[in-house]
Amino acid sequence: MRLLFDARTLQDHFPGIGRYVFNLLAALAPLWEGEIWALYCPDAANTRYDLGALARYPNLRPVPVAVPVFHLREQTDLPRLIRVMRPDLAHLPYYVRPFRPGVPNVLTLFDTIPRRFPSGYPRLRRWVIELMQRQAIRSADAYVAISQATASDFQTLYGIPAGRITITPLAADPVFRPQSPEAVTVLRRQWALDKPYVLYVGSHQAHKNLARLLEAWALLNPREVVLVIAGAGDRRHEALGRRVRALGLSSRVRMLPDFPAAALPALYGGAECFVFPSLYEGFGLPVLEAMACGTPVACSHTSSLPEVAGEAALFFDPTDPAAIAAALDRLLRDPVLRDALRRCGLAQAATFSWTRTAQTTIAAYRRLVAG
Repeated sequence: MRLLFDARTLQDHFPGIGRYVFNLLAALAPLWEGEIWALYCPDAANTRYDLGALARYPNLRPVPVAVPVFHLREQTDLPRLIRVMRPDLAHLPYYVRPFRPGVPNVLTLFDTIPRRFPSGYPRLRRWVIELMQRQAIRSADAYVAISQATASDFQTLYGIPAGRITITPLAADPVFRPQSPEAVTVLRRQWALDKPYVLYVGSHQAHKNLARLLEAWALLNPREVVLVIAGAGDRRHEALGRRVRALGLSSRVRMLPDFPAAALPALYGGAECFVFPSLYEGFGLPVLEAMACGTPVACSHTSSLPEVAGEAALFFDPTDPAAIAAALDRLLRDPVLRDALRRCGLAQAATFSWTRTAQTTIAAYRRLVAG
């Protein structure tokens, strides 16, 4: 079968979805019995994804298209191209997609954050997202969801029948693995991380709940331990910095905006523990990345995170700063618990793989074509 895959999110603007697309394509190609045509935008800024690595698969052909994401020509030029290429099916993973592709097609369900946390979006943007999300759902013939929690949300909020959704959990990138002491030492020296640290990795969006994490950190006074917040810098970064100063935490919190992705495994590996206080996650990949690096994890007991962490994390109520503080205090004081979570986390992370993600995705393709 000939599969057309919309890979135009392989660009810097899409760090999360782009990583999903890249890893899924790399896992699909060795398993797919047929051609894969991966559409990408050659003019989009891309410092994250090695398209040459995908091109090494003989059945995977990157196809350059001059149709950017969020452009009206998605509704004219892309359907015309699909008609010319005549694939047997298409995987159009992002909700910004051609709404009349003309072939059986699959949509990936990532999360319902704009519906769950509308205050984090301007009204017009929220309205546009909701409109396009509904159009994408109507235009799809089948769906793959990155977690059971996400699938349940889309069933409840958008009425998608459970039988049309295949659960395809994600996995940590293979680069996330236990780091050598030398690699951690180099990282700590390079970034002047001379004290033990608790780590958070992620964005500063409202649902990530960093305000309560800072309140929890203010309740603690761990001796010579700092909280490191790493992730993409954005307009919320300055507001978070002001909150750090208002709580008197300037000497106890390190902000590392725009931290390089290549250095993340060593950053995870050097942490005393990883904390993830998010109120909602479609999957929660940083939790799995930390576990794959052998870092003990404390995280919220919400949305998809229990699916991802299993019994390998110390859970807390993310709405209660005292509960977050208690979990961190327990981890920092108890080396036996940290060692136990480290071992359990490595085992839990090993149960997820991109090969398994690709296999379940292919199963969804085959059901769609057979149906």
